[in-house]
Amino acid sequence: MPADNEMAADLYTLVDEDGVEQQFELLDTMDVGDDRYYALVPYYADPSQELGSDTELVVLKSEFDENDEETLVSIDNDEEYERIGNMFLERLNKLYDE
Repeated sequence: MPADNEMAADLYTLVDEDGVEQQFELLDTMDVGDDRYYALVPYYADPSQELGSDTELVVLKSEFDENDEETLVSIDNDEEYERIGNMFLERLNKLYDE
């Protein structure tokens, strides 16, 4: 089988509040109640860039706009962010421990 058939990363291009675009790789999604959350990390096409960076987990919440299009938004509530972030960390640690 050719190497082209390897699984590709799920990449999202996000725009911050200053209009700067950055690519992120999706690690996991999780539904909690009626809400869906996404765990992402910055994506680097050149793996050597990742080695010199402080990679941190980015947790975003799914919302739908007036056109019923999904958007990913920051979680403004500190308690919600901590709770969901910790749930993702537990899931990811279990996944990588196995």
